[in-house]
Amino acid sequence: MGRSLFRNMVSRAFGLTGPKAVFSAGRVMQRAALGLVHATSRKRRQVSKPSTPKVSKALPAQRNGSFRWKKVVLSQRTLSYKLFLPASQKGTFQPMPLLIMLHGCSQTPDDFAQGTAMNRLALEHGWMIAYPRQTRAANRKKCWNWFSPADQSRGAGEPALIAGMTLQILQENAGDPRRVYIAGLSAGGAAAAAVASAYPEIFAAVGVHSGLPIGAARGTLSALVAMNAGSSGSRQSTPMPTIVFHGDADDVVHPRNGRAIAARSVATFPDLLETEKHGRAIGGRSYVRTTHRAGNRKSYCEHWQIKGAGHAWSGGDAAGSFTDGAGPDASSEMIRFFRQHRNTAAPRPDPEP
Repeated sequence: MGRSLFRNMVSRAFGLTGPKAVFSAGRVMQRAALGLVHATSRKRRQVSKPSTPKVSKALPAQRNGSFRWKKVVLSQRTLSYKLFLPASQKGTFQPMPLLIMLHGCSQTPDDFAQGTAMNRLALEHGWMIAYPRQTRAANRKKCWNWFSPADQSRGAGEPALIAGMTLQILQENAGDPRRVYIAGLSAGGAAAAAVASAYPEIFAAVGVHSGLPIGAARGTLSALVAMNAGSSGSRQSTPMPTIVFHGDADDVVHPRNGRAIAARSVATFPDLLETEKHGRAIGGRSYVRTTHRAGNRKSYCEHWQIKGAGHAWSGGDAAGSFTDGAGPDASSEMIRFFRQHRNTAAPRPDPEP
């Protein structure tokens, strides 16, 4: 790769100009490894808040549920997570769906829950929501290591740890194994896609917000290229219903990545009908929603391209970091999409806990 091209990539990724852009390849790769979606451009600061998150002491949904720390230990590795459980109806039992939410770089479970407002939706629909926490020991910027070959496949690394956590939650809380979903933002979105692909017998659908396709990178340098120029990812053999959100002004993860995620998903389903809808959030941003359906039935893939949006959760709560309240409500739309899908390969839940 030419030195000039590499310098331009570094400048775009980290918002550097002039002499600051002339880094050695080793130092750039080190910085990328520490925080692959932690760009410092002025443009991103206008749509996100990388400073200390504003986290409510009590999320509104907690009045009718619990939001507590848990942990799972697998193969001598510990994963802590925050679990939201809606208050159960006295004298009744209904196996609950489970949604795994993977935060972006520098975020925390509390911050991500606040910004996405998923706990409020969980209370409304009777869902469990789990927010795993990435540690600084695993990544200095608390990014999920979606770009690491050791964390991209079944039976190893972060996918195995997240899958094990999911199964533990289902077992301990009598969840519905046919209705298990995973979603994430940025590095969390890329990781969610990888986990769902590695464990299709566990997950019924996946949501990727401002993320990258599976196989977009096999190391820090290729991750930098994929973030800045986009990547087509790798071919997927297992069908996985997928909903994608991406801002067309995202200067941290190129919007081409969102289109690639959708294209890879669609390729695994035969004979889908594509429709395109132009709309606008109430008082906010316009968007293009491309839907792929089996005839007039449920959609198996949706791609939402949000006009003028940067690297932030669409329709999110400003109290959380990396949110854009002007966009369509990504959280509500993900729940709507997930509710269409069940994993028929999973066992039916017991009628009683």
